[in-house]
Amino acid sequence: MANRILTHQQIQHKIRRIAYQIYETNVEEKQLVIAGIEGGGLSFARKISNVLKKITTAEIVLCKVMMDKSDPLKSGVSTSIPEASYANRSVVLVDDVLNSGTTLIYGVHHFLRTPLKQLKTAVLVNRNHKKYPVKADFKGISLSTSLQEHINVEFKAKNDGVYLD
Repeated sequence: MANRILTHQQIQHKIRRIAYQIYETNVEEKQLVIAGIEGGGLSFARKISNVLKKITTAEIVLCKVMMDKSDPLKSGVSTSIPEASYANRSVVLVDDVLNSGTTLIYGVHHFLRTPLKQLKTAVLVNRNHKKYPVKADFKGISLSTSLQEHINVEFKAKNDGVYLD
């Protein structure tokens, strides 16, 4: 039986809050790259980008980050935009859940091969089970869960939810 941790309305509030935090951190920027990790991270990044477009005059560039989450080292990491589009820019790497940190650290590693103005990370749920030294600069909620528990994020029209299984 899944327990609902965040309702649709609570998620909308967290998206707005994170978008404003990103804006405040990048208030001088003319362009901001929001890089969503394929899957829930990309959906979350789209929602953040939509809010940012309403609150800033900066150009918001949405970037899809692709990797095999089960083995990112083997598959490698690629992006939907060329490296020149984010070089010397401020980038926010977005995922829905920070579990062990594997996906986020490989995403960070990919972007660090290019000179950037700044690299920040954003997650909706931080589970505090990291095996890598990576942190979320912007987070919706931090949960202390057991390793046996699973967090499920669903982005559905007017019915987003975060569930603990």
